[in-house]
Amino acid sequence: MSEDVVSKAGYCISQRTTWYRGLTSCHFSRYTLFVSLLKSASTVSLWTLASRITGLVRELFIASTFGASALTDAFNVAFRIPNLFRRLFAEGAFSQAFVPVLAASKAQNGDEATKKAVDHVATLLAWSLLLLSFAGVLAAPLLVWAMASGLQQQPESFEAAVHMTRWMFPYIGFMSMVALSAGILNTWKKFAVPAATPVLLNLAMIGAAWLLAPWLKSKGIQAIYALPVGVMLGGFMQLAIQIPALSKIGLLPRIGLTWSTIRRSAADPASRQIATLMLPALLGVGVAQISLLINTQIASHLAPGSVSWLTFADRLMEFPTAILGVALGAVLMPQLAAARARGDQNEYAAMLDWGLRLVVLLALPCAAALLVFSQPLVSVLYHYGAFTDRDVQQTTLALTGYGVGLLGLVAIKVLAPGYYASQDIKTPVKIAVVVLCFTQVMNVVLVPYLAHAGLALSIGLGALLNAAWLLFGLIRKGSYKPLPGWPVFGAKVLLASLLLTAFLAWASISFDWLAMRQQVWGRLGTMALVLIGSALLYFACLRLSGLRLQSFLRR
Repeated sequence: MSEDVVSKAGYCISQRTTWYRGLTSCHFSRYTLFVSLLKSASTVSLWTLASRITGLVRELFIASTFGASALTDAFNVAFRIPNLFRRLFAEGAFSQAFVPVLAASKAQNGDEATKKAVDHVATLLAWSLLLLSFAGVLAAPLLVWAMASGLQQQPESFEAAVHMTRWMFPYIGFMSMVALSAGILNTWKKFAVPAATPVLLNLAMIGAAWLLAPWLKSKGIQAIYALPVGVMLGGFMQLAIQIPALSKIGLLPRIGLTWSTIRRSAADPASRQIATLMLPALLGVGVAQISLLINTQIASHLAPGSVSWLTFADRLMEFPTAILGVALGAVLMPQLAAARARGDQNEYAAMLDWGLRLVVLLALPCAAALLVFSQPLVSVLYHYGAFTDRDVQQTTLALTGYGVGLLGLVAIKVLAPGYYASQDIKTPVKIAVVVLCFTQVMNVVLVPYLAHAGLALSIGLGALLNAAWLLFGLIRKGSYKPLPGWPVFGAKVLLASLLLTAFLAWASISFDWLAMRQQVWGRLGTMALVLIGSALLYFACLRLSGLRLQSFLRR
């Protein structure tokens, strides 16, 4: 090769030189980018792992203390109501609109102009949340009825859900401001604090179930009311921890308190752009929340405990979804938006390819585990105290249904930001509407035969359809072109996953996980050995097949 060819094409001067020395400046920049992305994703994943572990401990306390009862259903319904609005206005539509605009402003207008935009957006958001929280407290009975009218079969449960909704509805205010803070910090590549934040909610709820619930019971008050106190305390703690981190980078928002300030904030071009983008995003996120509302409504009319069985299964399913999908989405979103703002199509496509390979590498074995190893997982994590053998069996059925769609659920977290980074929110919305219709058709077909497990399976199948549609849409638009090597890579991952599945299936039937209830430490130790063994088997198989994890750094 001549030096001219090398300078233009960006290839190595000699194939005999080492890979590192053979890097062109373009390759080195790409390598540095992916090292940075991997470190950031690792940071988010580690904190998300801590969040999910404490979340499982939280669910263990709830399951063992309250079981899967009508009152537990009431709490889960009440907790879903502020979470529904949070996903609509905070982590959903707002984040999808806010982060791309913020990243573009940072890249094009500089930090000073971006700081003013942050102040204006924060002002509008804070006042909107205050009004929404006030309205939500007043409308609590209507909201509970709309979410789970089946609770009226047991008036005590319905009234408990209303009271707990009123207690917890202002939680949306805390979490929406946390979403604003997280968008700022992630854009400035400060990933640790937003990722660590959910741990505080779990710790607050664990403390409430452990310490406050027995005290309330001793006073003749339903112990379940300890949980809303924990939720509100956790929301306050999550917001408070953002303040030092934002102050450190000089981006702590100043919220205007006068009408003139609110008017100036509304007139800001960034605020208007975010509002414009939020409208289709609200529809897209709203479609997912409508699906959740319909499923909760259906579950409330099934056997008592159905809402709780789905909730416990959902918490377990969220473990890999959050560690893999949420972590990658949080890291990739601002980077994809920045690449789009710079017009760097190659970097944009390469980051998507990198994220999708990690999804397949890590989500496929997790899906296999949920399909063949659900009962041991549910038994070890929940089978204590008031949580019965039947509760284990029913939660296992729901978890298996979710497991069918795990790969799709994780992939969506990577594929959807590919659209949002281009400020294309309409396409994911259209896809979501079709998937909602598909999910409800599946509910009509499956629920009469599988009850609550049919609801979980419908969601899993819908997630697969959603992810496939998003992927082919990006390819058809030319935004993403898979890099070479996918067939060989996929075959190696599939082979390792099949061996892992066989091992976990053997472990599932070789031990009586339900009967080991009284042998707590023995059951925990057996589970630890099985999980460690399965991980070693999976990665050893990948290594023997020639797949090197270091290759992800070189892309």
